[in-house]
Amino acid sequence: MEAMKHIMMLSAVGLLLAAPLQAQDLGSEPDEKSLMEQGAELFFKGLRQEMEPALESMLEMAEQFGPSMLSFLEEMGPALADLVDEVQDWSAYHAPEMLPNGDIIIRKKQPEDATPDPAEPDGAPEHTDI
Repeated sequence: MEAMKHIMMLSAVGLLLAAPLQAQDLGSEPDEKSLMEQGAELFFKGLRQEMEPALESMLEMAEQFGPSMLSFLEEMGPALADLVDEVQDWSAYHAPEMLPNGDIIIRKKQPEDATPDPAEPDGAPEHTDI
């Protein structure tokens, strides 16, 4: 999902850079460009040339993984939404792990696995005898 965000962001930047610059100085001839305009055009042309291989490889990757990601989201999206609604505190669970048979499990942390309270030096409440 993170990769798709990067692909979309870079694609948007690429489209913006690919758009021709249209600026016109009032009072100058239409064919005559200022040094700033010429410099900006050269800068963006160089940037487009440098970015082109990266954009092409990202488009290839999007073509390769796009259909499978779409299929995954269509099939698993509702189940993941239900899971997110069900779990209130993700810090109460261990990271997901894959079993040898391919099952993915998310274990709930036991009280001894919980992070100690920073107010208590050793994580256990102090007991005093009266």
